[in-house]
Amino acid sequence: YDKTLEAIVEGLLQSEYSFEKYLSEKKTKPSVENVYLDILEEHENMAKEIIEETINLVDGIFFARDLVNEPAMYMTPGVLANTAKSQLEELGVKVDIYNKKEIEKLGMNAFLAVAEGSVNEPKLIVMNYEGDPNSEEKLALVGKGLLFDSGGYSLKPANSMVTMHSDMAGSASVIGAMKALAKNKIKKNVVGIVAACENLISGGAYKPGDIVVSMSGKSIEVLNTDAEGRLTLADALWYATKEIKADKIVDIATLTGACVVALGSVNTGAITNNKELMSNVKEASKLAGEPVWELPNNEEYKELIKGKFADLSNTGGRGAGAITAGLFLEEFVDNTPWVHLDIAGTSYLGKERGYLPKGATGVPVKTLYYLAKEF
Repeated sequence: YDKTLEAIVEGLLQSEYSFEKYLSEKKTKPSVENVYLDILEEHENMAKEIIEETINLVDGIFFARDLVNEPAMYMTPGVLANTAKSQLEELGVKVDIYNKKEIEKLGMNAFLAVAEGSVNEPKLIVMNYEGDPNSEEKLALVGKGLLFDSGGYSLKPANSMVTMHSDMAGSASVIGAMKALAKNKIKKNVVGIVAACENLISGGAYKPGDIVVSMSGKSIEVLNTDAEGRLTLADALWYATKEIKADKIVDIATLTGACVVALGSVNTGAITNNKELMSNVKEASKLAGEPVWELPNNEEYKELIKGKFADLSNTGGRGAGAITAGLFLEEFVDNTPWVHLDIAGTSYLGKERGYLPKGATGVPVKTLYYLAKEF
């Protein structure tokens, strides 16, 4: 009963989404004004709760979509940080924003290396939702926050750059999920972490062949400046592990084109160091209707990301690219139960599919929401 009603309400709401902020003339399409539901009296209170929860969840999805669809010239790291703060703090979420000097003090050198090419200062955004003060358990959601990715000196082709304002979809999904969790007063403790920056070219930008020492102390050889998301996430994951002391971690990132080649735009790729947490993520994805496909994590793959002149290299080559990228991230969670979600194919669509619009989809806001709520 509850899933049926939820599906009806969500379907009606999803049909209303559009991103027309910059159109001089808005497109006209049929709009739902009133909906009448025939509900048994004894189910009325439960129905009201389901409707309210679904409205708040869809609001979080739409918020994430809007963040992703916003052009990079307007959605800078600072704007993302301030938008998250203004939206979440009124819901009781504590939002701390760290500037470049504070990030330097934390020793987040991998994150800072990526950010060096842009005049827009990087921001570390930490969102703390304490839904259950009596519990010590904390789930960390770590979102990749590349507000624009040119590829750096390992430059992307021009036509591949057009949608690279969407390279922050991981961070948007975290912020959207945090909003939905807080609005629905879910009784769990969740910390959202976003290392927000841009990957651009300048006289100060990092270069192929550079070696950076991450917050963890592990050194990383930069073989490709377009494999930048894993550098920012390396420090963000270590922050979640050592500073937040999270009990379990899920990172969400538009990480690899290899995942799109393997799974297209239907399944989100996943890799893990913990079968129980992976099982929970899969169950949450089924509740959400956002399919997840687990990738293998054989030890042999880890040989591909060993560095020649540093502990690690930031790319393992063409073969098994989605897997080696995920296993690179595992190096920075120190055995904390962890799942990596590669949403490169599922977070942004070139054309409409079902109730998912062209552009940002909001995937996997619902999965993160159900993971926090149910598990």
